[in-house]
Amino acid sequence: MALVDGDEILEARILMHGVAVAGLKLAARLVSGGRNAVARDAAGKEYLLPNGAGKATEGETVEIVVTRSAIPGAEPWKRPVAKIAGEQDGLSDPVAASDGQLPDGWNDLIEEARSGIVRFAAGELRISPTPAMTLIDVDGNLPPDELAIAGAAAAARAIRRLDIGGSIGIDLPTSRSKGSRQAAAAAIDANLPQPFERTAVNGFGFVQIVRPRRRASLVELAQDRAPFEARVLLRRVAFEPPGPKRLAAHPAVIAVLEKQGDWLTALSRQIGGAVELRADGSLPISGGYAEKV
Repeated sequence: MALVDGDEILEARILMHGVAVAGLKLAARLVSGGRNAVARDAAGKEYLLPNGAGKATEGETVEIVVTRSAIPGAEPWKRPVAKIAGEQDGLSDPVAASDGQLPDGWNDLIEEARSGIVRFAAGELRISPTPAMTLIDVDGNLPPDELAIAGAAAAARAIRRLDIGGSIGIDLPTSRSKGSRQAAAAAIDANLPQPFERTAVNGFGFVQIVRPRRRASLVELAQDRAPFEARVLLRRVAFEPPGPKRLAAHPAVIAVLEKQGDWLTALSRQIGGAVELRADGSLPISGGYAEKV
């Protein structure tokens, strides 16, 4: 899914198979109460309810709405987060579904997610997810004051495009000019849609942004390499000429696909032909492709 303006991808989402998206309403049984309640759906998936379950009692079935999808990682606090559903709760997302083709620039976007490196005219960003926040380092060849402004604008656009939420720290070049620091902050405001909050750019060039966090960013998803590359391969092949295909890929990617028979069934319907798999240890993990059968 992508929001495109001309030939530029402004925002993108990767919808994960089997992952409850933010805004989804569903029924779940309350398995523990209190302020940090836990509810479990019919498939056995657990949801944290940090604001509690109101008057509901343990064992009761309640309607919940997902407020944040699960985040990659084993920590229990990265399970999906939900709340007791209200009448006005429901799905709302400005990013539209695909119109039947991958937008221009999609492969570049995926490479940015893989590498964490985003290039812009004056330099590059290096994006590093951490347990506490996502850090963005700005580097380039312009004078510090100019680079701080250009880098702030580029970072804001990357945050939006790569779907980065939560706490975000941007390390800009150190500037002694209060005016350039204010201009850098204004560049963030001009390129990053609300809602978000931010600090001022301090004398060391650091600014912190906090955005709603409804799902894992594309950078975080890409860190789980084999499943990510399996999804990227399926997505790409789905838009290639129809007919039976053999997917050649790194063994780790093939292992993921072998466990997801429904993914292959869906691809087979999309391309109008059978789908076979071939593991090739000589391929890089991101080097999968489709062969004609």
